[in-house]
Amino acid sequence: MSANNSPTTNSQPIGCHITVNGNELDFNGPPHCNALDFLRNQSLVGSKEGCAEGECGACAILVARSDTEGSRWTSVNACLIPAAALDGQEVITAEGLGTVDHLHPVQQEMADRGGSQCGYCTPGFICSMAAEYYRPERGSGENSGHYGGEHECGPNGFDLHALSGNLCRCTGYRPIRDAANALGEPAADDPVAIRRASSAPSPVATDLSAADTPTGELGRFRRPASLNEVLQILADEPETTVVAGSTDWGVDVNIKGARARSVLAIDRLEELRQLRWEDGFLELGASLTLSEIERQLAGRVPLLGQLFGQFASRLIRNSATIGGNLGTGSPIGDTPPSLLALEAQLVLTSIHGQRLVELSEYFTGYRQTVRAAGELITAIKIPLPLATHTSFQKISKRRFDDISSVAVGYALNVVDGKITTARIGLGGVAATPLRALATEAMLEGKPFTLDTIRAAATVMAGEGTPMDDHRASAKYRTAMLGSSLERFYAQQLAVQNSEKETN
Repeated sequence: MSANNSPTTNSQPIGCHITVNGNELDFNGPPHCNALDFLRNQSLVGSKEGCAEGECGACAILVARSDTEGSRWTSVNACLIPAAALDGQEVITAEGLGTVDHLHPVQQEMADRGGSQCGYCTPGFICSMAAEYYRPERGSGENSGHYGGEHECGPNGFDLHALSGNLCRCTGYRPIRDAANALGEPAADDPVAIRRASSAPSPVATDLSAADTPTGELGRFRRPASLNEVLQILADEPETTVVAGSTDWGVDVNIKGARARSVLAIDRLEELRQLRWEDGFLELGASLTLSEIERQLAGRVPLLGQLFGQFASRLIRNSATIGGNLGTGSPIGDTPPSLLALEAQLVLTSIHGQRLVELSEYFTGYRQTVRAAGELITAIKIPLPLATHTSFQKISKRRFDDISSVAVGYALNVVDGKITTARIGLGGVAATPLRALATEAMLEGKPFTLDTIRAAATVMAGEGTPMDDHRASAKYRTAMLGSSLERFYAQQLAVQNSEKETN
């Protein structure tokens, strides 16, 4: 095993260094080893493996992430993140929050209110609750800390949706909810709260290579220091697997036993982490996590605000990036329908320069796109101004923390009661996400009335080529497309009536 902290230096291998519960630990394991396995090998066995794919939250830990005025304790799934991705970073596990003799306030409330039974899921709940406990925007009042998306805040400002990625099979959620809603503010001398005032550790350039093996199956993990280095590696080694939050690749590693000869991490590259309001465009850096975008937009793009709360769980959104969700080319990703409705464009970058591609032209087949070898999604551009009537609808077996059977994004402009433009993005009804072009044409120029919507719903039901699978039948998906448009109309009427009552 060899490693060094510079992707261009062949100096003495010094491995990865991760600060865990205040102690610096060395990591020299195989590049595919996830953070959960690394921690458990350090006898930090509070975090558990439940599902190994980011659905149960039993493995949750806290990572210090950069924030506008210091750092933010962010809960993530340790089972998905490569341990090497935490090189130079600062982590807290459930063991680091409190001790048997001096419980952390979150642990104390869980104990007092019977929030734990078998205890398997409890450390994960503790870490997710602690992230919300230390959330800077949290305050008293049921509407405290809202910044778009789905929220269910208690009287202490605790957002119960912070726990949407944590599952408990034996205790029941009422005592856990009671514990969350009983939490006060962190004490003035709380060291974890005080830590927020200091900057999070800067990203470390990492190069971790497995010992030579006949097949090279253990591979190499790199986090370059700059975008230029990333692009050069992609040009020289086009077979490289690019990861950001690793919420997709991590599942393949755990469940399918996938291994890559070369893994390239781009999650902390500052060039890919900017959100800019420019003349005529909103630009989102591809490596911004969904939670970061949600927080920075603060509801200013309502369509995305509706999407965020229904995208997987808070634990996943804290790691998953918007560029990564598009990069997989999945036909059931939740961001493409909304971004298609918003007429988004992708910035594709290589060592040869940049090119701008309409998202509607990006997908070419099942998990296939126009992105060429050596190209990287570096930003997503959304034209301004935004449409006046928007909505995101996700049809799935569960409302939250589930994969969609059908997803629809709507963006209509209505002027003096007439639909001037209509953009509708669809997911889950074909081999690729797509625009409902026939329905859009049917709507444009027509009055925004129930008769128009019903006529267009018939056309909408024929969009795409839905198929039968374990999530839904083709017939069901077709029915959902037609009813979705009528639901959208009902939502817009409700909004209009609410605005009239307010005025």
